[in-house]
Amino acid sequence: QVQLVESGGGLAQAGGSLRLSCAASGSIFAINVMGWYRQAPGKPREWVARITTGGSTNYADSVKGRFTISRDNVRNTVYLQMNSLKPEDTAVYYCNKFPGFWDWGQGTQVTVSS
Repeated sequence: QVQLVESGGGLAQAGGSLRLSCAASGSIFAINVMGWYRQAPGKPREWVARITTGGSTNYADSVKGRFTISRDNVRNTVYLQMNSLKPEDTAVYYCNKFPGFWDWGQGTQVTVSS
């Protein structure tokens, strides 16, 4: 079973930036499309971005032009560069494969103040 460990969250001001990382155990990371997801308080978890094994990317409309997903298949790590942050980006952020899910990690909290 793959284990996912997210990190890099924290407190940022509106307009600021954060870079999230997600380290995955297991060699199957490299053959899977990976995604970032987030869950705000009282809301269901939502998809944010995904990246194929070849590096093609897609984004939710709410983050397009502000967030960038990338991956390092040697280090089994996926990243999310978040720029121009907004208070509505406040959530716990998770990574996982796309579609379908391994067990979820603990996530990393992102809080954006106005």
